[in-house]
Amino acid sequence: MAGLGVNIDHVATVRQARRTVEPDPVWAAVEAQLAGADCITFHLRQDRRHILDRDVRLLKEIVQVKLNMEMSLNEEIVGIALEVKPDQATIVPENRQEITTEGGLDVRGQFSRVSEVVRRLSDAGIVVSAFIDPEPAQVAASRDAGCQAVELHTGRYANATSPKEIASTLEELRIALNDALQAGLVVHGGHGLTYRNIMPVAAMEGFSEFNIGHSIVSRAVFVGMRQAVIEMKQLIEQAAKK
Repeated sequence: MAGLGVNIDHVATVRQARRTVEPDPVWAAVEAQLAGADCITFHLRQDRRHILDRDVRLLKEIVQVKLNMEMSLNEEIVGIALEVKPDQATIVPENRQEITTEGGLDVRGQFSRVSEVVRRLSDAGIVVSAFIDPEPAQVAASRDAGCQAVELHTGRYANATSPKEIASTLEELRIALNDALQAGLVVHGGHGLTYRNIMPVAAMEGFSEFNIGHSIVSRAVFVGMRQAVIEMKQLIEQAAKK
């Protein structure tokens, strides 16, 4: 059964809206862990729009489950990852104008740089994953670049509205999942997953983890972080039993 990675970025987004001290994303990480989260995920962006360097240092100290740092290929950010040494680094594309990550990393198009960063992170003992669109060429490029894992971008599925489109995007994910497993990669999934759409994806055998942030933080506004995490984990467990 797949584990649940809780992305705490959006807690920091609320804090930074007022540039104050609350809500503290580090506190959110503690609550998520107490609710059974298998991983805490955060994205240190170049513009520091939500997660701050202070958060990174504290998360490294207090997180007792897997700590997953989403990061760009920017050299400053790579240096911070090498210093902090999270359990896992997930390389993602980053556009300063975007509201959130808009698509997967083009590993094939940036193969030389990706390979270099993967090697440096791996040499430091960090598990490296690439956040990619569910496309065979990107899966193969991630393997060839030395990644140990990939996170399949589930955004096209999450944004699908018609039954035909939903079925098509699920099949796209299924094919990429199988390709990645055959390539010897650990497979995660994430982006746009909610309480309403998680179960069809979670029912696929082979995913080891789902990283979910916005939906859990949104639910936590009404029921609290612990309950929000518990509810998402229950859906993933239910899907795995079907």
